[in-house]
Amino acid sequence: MNKPLEDVLVIDFSQFLSGPSASLRLADLGARVVKIEQPDTGDICRSLYVSNIVLNGESTIFQAINRNKESYQADLKDTEEQKKIYQLIKKADVVIHNFRPGVAERLGIDYKTISKLNPEIIYGDITGYGKTGVWKDKPGQDLLLQAISGLTGLSGNDGAGPVPMGLAIVDMLAGIHLTQGILAGLFKKARHKKGTLIEVSMLESIIEFQFESITTYYRDGGEPIQRTKTNNAHAYLGAPYGIYETKDGFIALAMGQIPVLGELLSCSELLNYTEIKSWYNQRDEIKEILSSHLKTKITEYWLSILEPADIWCSAVLNWRELFDSEGFKVLNMICEVVMTDGFKLKTTRCPIQINDQYLESDLGAPKLGEHTKKITTEFLLNG
Repeated sequence: MNKPLEDVLVIDFSQFLSGPSASLRLADLGARVVKIEQPDTGDICRSLYVSNIVLNGESTIFQAINRNKESYQADLKDTEEQKKIYQLIKKADVVIHNFRPGVAERLGIDYKTISKLNPEIIYGDITGYGKTGVWKDKPGQDLLLQAISGLTGLSGNDGAGPVPMGLAIVDMLAGIHLTQGILAGLFKKARHKKGTLIEVSMLESIIEFQFESITTYYRDGGEPIQRTKTNNAHAYLGAPYGIYETKDGFIALAMGQIPVLGELLSCSELLNYTEIKSWYNQRDEIKEILSSHLKTKITEYWLSILEPADIWCSAVLNWRELFDSEGFKVLNMICEVVMTDGFKLKTTRCPIQINDQYLESDLGAPKLGEHTKKITTEFLLNG
């Protein structure tokens, strides 16, 4: 299939996860992504292990986030190497980096410099905390951003202390927001032949992610967030919202009328909570009743009652159970990619479909500097 961003050239200086997640999505959409890496070590993420699993000599996170890209090795502090990079940028549509404030200026790849070389460039920049203010030089690391942004106060039960999400959610959200901005910039370029500076901070991304709860907080007069004592899944939503243990597993219950649940589940104690206010003001005691009652039967038994009644509920699956399910298999979400040395690995595909077709690519992550010679021949020898 012809992908929407074919013929778009992206020069990607970013490392770790936030910037590379943005360039990965652009690559999935058809862009040619050239990853600029420093000599010897390359992207630090090549050796940044999030598990003890090694894939062809490098980290799982690098392999997963850098598939379908090319690697060009360059020392940006070397004048001759910098000239070559400038030649590449003159022919590019997009430049991405996620350096701390001031680093791009020291390397000579800041927006002011680059836009003079290429006035139509779409320049995407991710920082941890923005370019100004007392926090601007803090390390933009995901867990630290979760901690400082208030996110860790939303999950877990009351009294459990702050609970972080088990994923690098801030990195990925910042990458998503940068991708959105870059796509808007490309549209502007196509229409008006003008470049655009796109700036995203990880802190702003994770704060905006909490828009619903923050809006509620302000409307509530700034009252402290109060999680439920048990089965908490949302700091503000009333009962029954949460995950409950059953006789053989767990079941998730979203919004629902408590007396209706009482009738369906044959739990007479729940019939007393007829007023909607009580589902919020007395949610702890409601959840305790539900928690005890749901342990008496297996998950499938409760689902067989609740699902036909159109109650929002679900079994809680682990990955093995999910991957074995028919609902997952029909999605074809797992793809196999192959590195140029023949090494194969399974990972997730792009979740976007266009005209009923998946945005597929079977090309794995590049070896460090793998495409330096090819790119030099193609773009620079006659530059």
